[in-house]
Amino acid sequence: MEQQDLHKRLLIALVLSILVFVGYNYIFSTPKTSNSTKIEQNLTSNNQAPAINATNNAPQASPVVSNESTIATIKSKKFIAMIDKFGRISQFTLLEPKYKNADGKPLALLDQTQVKPLEIRFSDAAINDEAFKVAYSSDEIEVDANNGDQSLTLTQKLSNITITKNITFKSSGEYALKVSTSIPVQYFITTGYRPIADTADYMVVKGALVKEAGDTIKILEEGDVSSSEEFKKASIVSAFDRYYASLFFDLKNKLNVSVLKEGEDNPLVFVSGTQNFELSGYIGPKEYKTLNSISPALTDVIEYGWFTWLARPFFGLIQNIYDFVGNWGWAIVIFTIFIKVLLFWPTYKGMLSMQKLKDLAPKMKDIKEKYAGDPAKMNMHMMELYKKHGANPFGGCLPILLQIPIFFALYRVLLNADELQGASWMLWINDLAKMDPYFVLPLLMGATMWYQQRITPSNFTDPLQEKIFKFFPVLMMVFFITFPAGLVLYWLTNNILSIGQQMFVNRAYKKHKLQEIEAHHKKSK
Repeated sequence: MEQQDLHKRLLIALVLSILVFVGYNYIFSTPKTSNSTKIEQNLTSNNQAPAINATNNAPQASPVVSNESTIATIKSKKFIAMIDKFGRISQFTLLEPKYKNADGKPLALLDQTQVKPLEIRFSDAAINDEAFKVAYSSDEIEVDANNGDQSLTLTQKLSNITITKNITFKSSGEYALKVSTSIPVQYFITTGYRPIADTADYMVVKGALVKEAGDTIKILEEGDVSSSEEFKKASIVSAFDRYYASLFFDLKNKLNVSVLKEGEDNPLVFVSGTQNFELSGYIGPKEYKTLNSISPALTDVIEYGWFTWLARPFFGLIQNIYDFVGNWGWAIVIFTIFIKVLLFWPTYKGMLSMQKLKDLAPKMKDIKEKYAGDPAKMNMHMMELYKKHGANPFGGCLPILLQIPIFFALYRVLLNADELQGASWMLWINDLAKMDPYFVLPLLMGATMWYQQRITPSNFTDPLQEKIFKFFPVLMMVFFITFPAGLVLYWLTNNILSIGQQMFVNRAYKKHKLQEIEAHHKKSK
């Protein structure tokens, strides 16, 4: 690779990596099945449940039972939870205004055809079979969690054993669970199948999360679970989609976790119980402040993928800006300005290098033509040319390299932040987590990319490469049309700031050139 083209090719690599990043899931995404197909697959998988090991210390298969009668209801300003006759959370509905389904109704998190939270399965097949035929009773029909912590007790009396569940709910969606059995018996309790409230499949991670003994995070992604696994002394387990989670946690005594491979290679999480067993749980949005108020450790269930190391501080900074300005859109704009200021000096130096390389383009072309058959001499004369005129062929590389992790980390933040749901900005953006309904931001983004290219010096020597490069704004605009408005807002703001910086550099360099010419004339007199 010729050194004078390195910054140019790095920029092309950045854009191409974004296009690959964006287009991958369109090509390789796992096809989704219909509800009827899911029910059939669930019934099949539960008749032949995968064993975790060769012993009987694993949850038995159980029939998928949906639409069972409700024996208790828990209400708060934030949610309504319903308990069915098998002692499970059969539905959990969010009541806050920003959580609505496509019909504008309160958002229900749980799939009625899937395994529900707090379902208990036994290792003993006979007990397990009877447990799904005998109903629980509840000491309360309705509980109002707005009046402080509220408890209800569920009791199931089987032939040889009595199971008791005491659940204490908080208004946030947090709860404390105590399970006791009249005699010692091996059983497992589940977080249930992941919430299904977010229907997006594109670039979204869904499945199970386990915070292991060494505080490492293990993600078992839906559709990619090759076998059942066990985790000892885990502190947190979560079944999650993009914005919502059903989780168990015990930060002190820890949990022994079994993750079963179900259906289409999907994870189903179980925790091993004892005769007198306690754990804490939460079901609801993965909202940072809510999880942090329960325990800072729970914020680990907000999944950012490979770029978590950078995405977490980015979110923290945007959150702090939001707390000050009170609007997520303006928080993103101010964050972008902050990043631009942080990168101002390396970007400024890179822009100056590109200006010098543009001026040297004719001489570089002459050297290429003169030493076309001798690459060693060509590079030697190129380096002499750079040295003589103080040009750095690598000067434009650093800002581009810095942009790559920043873009992907911020993409993960804005894609996964529950806080952006229902967050408005300006007159026409009612939800920064969704695409711009009128395509204003993507069109402006494409226009600013085009103008930025126009005022940015280039030293293309290959006409085809130049034509491809000029087509990038159109490609990026097309891909960004369906992106969350918050991410497009970041990119647009970044473009506008880059245009301002480029114009400043262009004027400064022009003034510098005039001074050089005047100095040269004075010397020649």
